[in-house]
Amino acid sequence: MSINKVMLLGRLGQDPELKYTPSGAAVCNFSLATSETWNDKSSGQRQEKTEWHRVVCWGKTAELCNQYLAKGRQVFLEGRLQTRSWDDKDGNKRYTTEIVASNVQFIGGRNDTATMNDSPNMGGASHAEESFDIKADDSFAADDIPF
Repeated sequence: MSINKVMLLGRLGQDPELKYTPSGAAVCNFSLATSETWNDKSSGQRQEKTEWHRVVCWGKTAELCNQYLAKGRQVFLEGRLQTRSWDDKDGNKRYTTEIVASNVQFIGGRNDTATMNDSPNMGGASHAEESFDIKADDSFAADDIPF
């Protein structure tokens, strides 16, 4: 038995990039930043480390992410890790590891770029936030989105 599951809550580092494969499948790429903070034991100073993640999503999820996400927007996502390789223009083998998102939940309003809410309930939305959940197998029109 094996498990390949990733759950992230973070903010987009850039606007999403939507492309289409030659067969017409939508694919959206974006970077997501997650941060952790701690107090340094020796100095007592607050420390912070930011980790950047490459995220890819497909199909209707890709189109909706491109339409409703933007740099600074907070998002919760679930997916799996995938490493792929290709040959660059000089013939060198290149590798990248990315998260293939299967479930994306938008947090906050469209223009929300405020600091992350420290609420332990990261999947839900408070009265001041909008939240919308998209799964890779959902089939609905963009008109169905409540914001």
